[in-house]
Amino acid sequence: MSIIWTIIIGFVAGVIAKLIMPGRNEPSGFILTTILGIVGAFVATYLGQALGWYRADEGAGFIGAVVGAIIVLFIWGLIAGRSRSTSTY
Repeated sequence: MSIIWTIIIGFVAGVIAKLIMPGRNEPSGFILTTILGIVGAFVATYLGQALGWYRADEGAGFIGAVVGAIIVLFIWGLIAGRSRSTSTY
């Protein structure tokens, strides 16, 4: 059951992150939005544990997942923007 909740929370976090940080180079579709939110939750958990905000057995919450997804979207935009600008020459 926790996998289903992870997918649901990941999807909602991915949608909110895409609403907060829109752009042309963002991933689209149900599956990519869900993966974005899940990866965002993992990024937030890793950063939170590295900074001492969470214990080793704790994960990031919903807000952390959204912030992590925004970070992933930002990095995605940098990589996609760079590859697009080099391919036009």
